[in-house]
Amino acid sequence: MLCRRHGATAAYTPMLHARLFDEAGAYREEHFTTCPADRPLLAQFCGHDPATVLSAALRLAGSVDAVDLNLGCPQRIARKGRYGAFLMDDPATVTAIIAALARGLPVPVTAKMRVFPDVGRTVAFARALEGAGASLVAVHGRTRDQKEAAAYAADWAQIKAVKAALRVPVLANGGVLTLADAEACMAATGADGVLSAIPLLENPALFSSARSPEAAADPAAGALLALEYAGLVSLHPTPPRMVRGHAHRLMGPWLAEFTDLRDALGAGGLDGPALEKVAAECVARVRATIAAGRTTPIPALSARALARLAKEEAIAGAVAEAAREEAALAAIGVVGEEALVERSAACV
Repeated sequence: MLCRRHGATAAYTPMLHARLFDEAGAYREEHFTTCPADRPLLAQFCGHDPATVLSAALRLAGSVDAVDLNLGCPQRIARKGRYGAFLMDDPATVTAIIAALARGLPVPVTAKMRVFPDVGRTVAFARALEGAGASLVAVHGRTRDQKEAAAYAADWAQIKAVKAALRVPVLANGGVLTLADAEACMAATGADGVLSAIPLLENPALFSSARSPEAAADPAAGALLALEYAGLVSLHPTPPRMVRGHAHRLMGPWLAEFTDLRDALGAGGLDGPALEKVAAECVARVRATIAAGRTTPIPALSARALARLAKEEAIAGAVAEAAREEAALAAIGVVGEEALVERSAACV
C-alpha cells in the first residue's frame, strides 16, 4: 500500500508455495492478506504440478486480478523444490501449468521468467508461454545464475527481443533503481511496464513522479517513509517479522548509529504504534544531526560487528521461517524426510 501511494500502479503478492497454500490454512492466513484498495493485484505462485497450482489459485481468484506463475526465483531451494527459474528447464511442465490455469481460472494468467544466455532460447520460451495462454509476460533480464543483481547488469536487449516477438504485454525487470532508470528501461525495451523488487524495499517511493528531488535527497527520507509505513501497519496489521524487515531496510544506515532504536525494533510485539514511535524518534535525530552540519550516519559499531549482526538476524529469520513451515507441513500431514524435502522447497 505504501508503494501504491507513491506511484506503483500494480503489485504482486509474495511468491506463494502452491501446495502449502492449497492445503494449509495457517499458511494462507499468514502469507496472503489484502484489502479493497489493494488493486490491481497479481497473485504469484510457485509449483510444478498443474492440478495443485490450479487448486491453490482457485482459493483466491476472487480476490485478485490475475494469477502469475513464478519462473524467476534463482535460489538453491528452488532447484530442490523444482520451481522458479529451475522449472524453465522443463518447458512442457511450464506450458501445462499455464494452460491449466488459463482453462480453469476466471482471471487472466501471467508468467514471470528469467532470460537464458542465448536470446533465441529466451524468445522461444516466452513465445511458448504466450501460446499456452499467458496474457502477460514479465522478463527479468538476468539469468538464474546471476543472483547478485549488483554484480550483473540486466540485459535489456533480451527484453526488447521478447517484446518484439510477443503480441501480449511484456513487463521489464532488472536494473531499475530510480524513476529515471524505469523511464530509460521503457525506452530501451519498448516494454509495456517496468517492475522493481529489492530497490523498492529501501525506497518505496521509487515510482513517484510527484516527489521532489529535494524530498528524495533528504537524509531523513527513509525514516519519513518508515513513519508513513507505521500508519499503514496500524490500518493493516502485519506480522512483526515483516514489519521489522521493512523498518530495517528503510532506516538501516541510521540504525547503525542510533543503536538503541535498532534494539527497540528487535523487541517483541512490533506493531504500527511501536514502529511509529521509533520512526518519529529517528526523524528527529536525523534532523538534529543535519542541523549540526552532518548528513550521513556514523556507525557506532565496526563494519565487522554490523556484518555479524546482519548474519545473526538472517539466521534467526531463517530458523523462524523453517519452524513456521514445519508447522504448516505438519498440519497437512507431511512429516519425516518428506517434510525436510518439502520444507526446503517452501523456504523463500
